[in-house]
Amino acid sequence: MTSSRDFTWLSASLGAALGYLPALLAVALVVYAIVAGGYFVALAGFALIYAIFVTGLNIFMGYAGQASFGQNAFAAIGGYTSAVLTTAYGVPPMAALVIGVIGAVVCALLIGYPTLRLKGHYLAMATLAIGLIVYEITVQWQSVTKGYMGISGIPPLGIGSFEAASDREQLVLLSVLVALCMASAWLIRHSRFGRALVALSGSEEAARALGIDVARYKLAAFVVSAVYAAIAGSLFVHIVGFVSPEVFGLSMVVLGFTMLYVGGISTITGPLVGAVVINLLPETVRGLKEYQDLVYGAALILLLIYAPGGLAALGWHQRKPAAKSAAAAKLEPVKAQP
Repeated sequence: MTSSRDFTWLSASLGAALGYLPALLAVALVVYAIVAGGYFVALAGFALIYAIFVTGLNIFMGYAGQASFGQNAFAAIGGYTSAVLTTAYGVPPMAALVIGVIGAVVCALLIGYPTLRLKGHYLAMATLAIGLIVYEITVQWQSVTKGYMGISGIPPLGIGSFEAASDREQLVLLSVLVALCMASAWLIRHSRFGRALVALSGSEEAARALGIDVARYKLAAFVVSAVYAAIAGSLFVHIVGFVSPEVFGLSMVVLGFTMLYVGGISTITGPLVGAVVINLLPETVRGLKEYQDLVYGAALILLLIYAPGGLAALGWHQRKPAAKSAAAAKLEPVKAQP
């Protein structure tokens, strides 16, 4: 009996350790990029920006169980607000970032109130339309956005007299912001609001029967996800120093979904893991030349087949069944012997 219990405990411990391993490797790669410098700094920077973007997407899709194909719209609002205010009006980058977030929140409230009454694929198509509309605005409103020519000369991010001018300084700043975003996502997940979202994702009817205001919580999750997207969009333009409509096109939505499912939907560290893997994986197969797209696609398929819950969820499945079986064994009635 003791040996079986010890084996169960060891299996659960190894499973928990395996669950943390992808996140630790992602953090190690970011630290390596800070130390090594060069091209890896740019890759890690893009990965961290996308980690923030996907964290917001995870709150709406993973926690609340809703579908959104329009998160790029709020990233565009945050990015272009920062770009226009800093280059045309001399607004400090941090102030421009805050104004962009406020603008995204207002738009999310105005758009989300009627849109979130839809369900399933109707909601997905409506959010996709929102992203396409904002994209067309960034293309056609040339007096403000300069269309496909884009806006250049965007100053780097800074606070007061401090300005993150070098690549390493920007990467350190992004690392701190990602850590804050992950911490806030953890707090949301373990709060009353987060538990309500999880109940909502299970069944809207059951959540409504429990007294949860489904429409209000869906709208709140939509607004919170828009905040993360706007922050990511603003960070991108300040890190790169340039913005054009293609940055916030449909490819951003596809990348966000890929990162979310590869990293692990509904997990805290999944967005970071997925963003790092998807940004670094093409570089690891670049030496294969004409076969790199084939190998890249095959690697993604294998990841989704053998890690359907995402890389950040590896190992946790070994822990939960053990606890479940132990509890079931205590509650299982004694069967009469034949």
